[in-house]
Amino acid sequence: MPLDPQCAAIIEAAAATGGAPFEQQDPVAARRAYGTGTAAFRHTTDPLESVINTSFSGPGGPVPVRLYRPFSEQDELLPVVVFFHGGGWTIGDLDSHDHMCRHLALGAQACVIAVDYRLAPEHKFPAAFEDCVAAVQWVVASAAELKLDANRIVVAGDSAGGNLAAAVSIALRDMGGPKISGQVLMYPAVDFTADNPSIRENGSGYLLTRGALEMFADFYLPNRAARSDPRASPQLRSSHANLPRAFIQTAEFDPLRDEGRRYAETLMAAGTAVEYKCSPAMIHGFARMCARVDAAVAALNDSCGWLREEFAN
Repeated sequence: MPLDPQCAAIIEAAAATGGAPFEQQDPVAARRAYGTGTAAFRHTTDPLESVINTSFSGPGGPVPVRLYRPFSEQDELLPVVVFFHGGGWTIGDLDSHDHMCRHLALGAQACVIAVDYRLAPEHKFPAAFEDCVAAVQWVVASAAELKLDANRIVVAGDSAGGNLAAAVSIALRDMGGPKISGQVLMYPAVDFTADNPSIRENGSGYLLTRGALEMFADFYLPNRAARSDPRASPQLRSSHANLPRAFIQTAEFDPLRDEGRRYAETLMAAGTAVEYKCSPAMIHGFARMCARVDAAVAALNDSCGWLREEFAN
């Protein structure tokens, strides 16, 4: 299937600006460019009952979080989606994925808690991973106060956030809890040692390049030996048994496509229930492009449908 025309228009517009690609930018410039792109991709949703900024005490200091709560019955304990944003562990923040979190909160009828974990290169691996593990622990400890159902918690994330969600799922299993019921992984990076066909096929010309992947990996994991650490590369964990049910989305023209597909196969082989979808004609990061790409809204709606079913069960 050819590249989606809406995605092609975004790629052409990015090239027309004349800006340097991510792999030629320093982190500050990359963050600025990513923020500019957010403004073009943001879409509006129906109102929520509340959107609250707060923080918790993490392993490296305060970790900002944003709580999105849909309208619900008074004193109703809502299920929870703990969301980790994408951006190569280097860029992205609470604002870059705000519209996605609002959409998920409404569509899943759940409280979405977005985590502003520490970014590389200022904070290298395992800082982001440790913040995300601590975030789930904080949610469980604070569930009664926040009127949340600690028995219905799903971790979710896109790209680097999908990596963190997968790694957190394994870590919590190995730690003996707290127990989570599901994981939503949107075009996740799960193996820093991989050299799949999709990296070679889609490593240039589709916004996320092979060079950018290497840059982000160097920022997050300057110690190359750490790339084989299962906390960084969940695919490399020796056992994937007894992990929470998963919904994994990939994109046809994404260099990370094969990583997500292989991880879905690995989880299924270990006995985990997995729903896997590869969105045809899409590029990496498309689910954030709601205002410009029709399939982005459809992908988020797919996640919401899976979450509603998960919480109902």
